[in-house]
Amino acid sequence: MKLLHTGIIGSAIAAVCCFTPLLVILFAAVGLSSWMGWWLDYFLLFPALAFFLALTGLAIYRMRRQPAAERRAANANADSREAS
Repeated sequence: MKLLHTGIIGSAIAAVCCFTPLLVILFAAVGLSSWMGWWLDYFLLFPALAFFLALTGLAIYRMRRQPAAERRAANANADSREAS
């Protein structure tokens, strides 16, 4: 379950940075706007987006292969650890 959460959150952050001017505004605010070239998207953000989407896909694949009884037992163990 942690793998799925990590994949979804990472994908969302990478998508927001890739497809909105949020990162450009943030870099300009701290004076690093000269670092915002085309290379940042192609060499950093798009590979990060692909990685997190693959991570999400892997987590979903693992969840579907795992029998329902094992999933319930794993969730019960996680709940008991959080309660203590």
